Amino acid sequence: MFALPMPWDFALILLVLAVLVPWRGAAKMRQLLARPALDTADRLSLYASTIAFQWVAVAIVIWRSRAHAIDPRLLGIALPDGALIAAVSAGLSLLLVANQWLGLRRLARLPPARQGFLFHMATKVLPQNMIETLAFFALVGTVALCEELIYRGFALAVIARAAHDSLIAGAAISSLLFAVAHTYQGRRGILLTFIVGLLFATVRIWTDSLIPSIAAHMLTD
Repeated sequence: MFALPMPWDFALILLVLAVLVPWRGAAKMRQLLARPALDTADRLSLYASTIAFQWVAVAIVIWRSRAHAIDPRLLGIALPDGALIAAVSAGLSLLLVANQWLGLRRLARLPPARQGFLFHMATKVLPQNMIETLAFFALVGTVALCEELIYRGFALAVIARAAHDSLIAGAAISSLLFAVAHTYQGRRGILLTFIVGLLFATVRIWTDSLIPSIAAHMLTD
């Protein structure tokens, strides 16, 4: 395991998460939303490029983690207590899905002028036919797995270690990185994502596993 200060390659990965990822996401979304409408090719291109980017990012994270001999348990990819993980996965997923459902019901009752940026963004980029829906399922699975490994696995672990094994620092800063990665969702989206990130980080620390947050992330998306 590495000692303080943080290795340069880990610091570089965190810098990319803090600067390049939010810039790339916001620029891409501005470009798409500036168009009068999106067709199937536009949506499939968006889904495919996001899937590719996320898997490349995960490959780099795993490569550098193995280079520094990080124990997989520190990344949350162990299964220490199957019963606890199953129960927490089910409870967390139900909680977030119920909250999402209630939020969508409230949103649907609002007039279009008050539905906000997130609603209008969603109506433009969400799938509109069967082919897009199948690609979107692949995107959702990729995002849930990859983002949890990157933020609640890698980022939380290396930040906590660099902060003298402070899990609070690891949870807070990794959640902040997760939130700014969603800059394209606007200020409200950033705040909500930060709160969800803290919840996922807390559950990951409690269960010592990424499985509950992966399951909840996938169902919520």
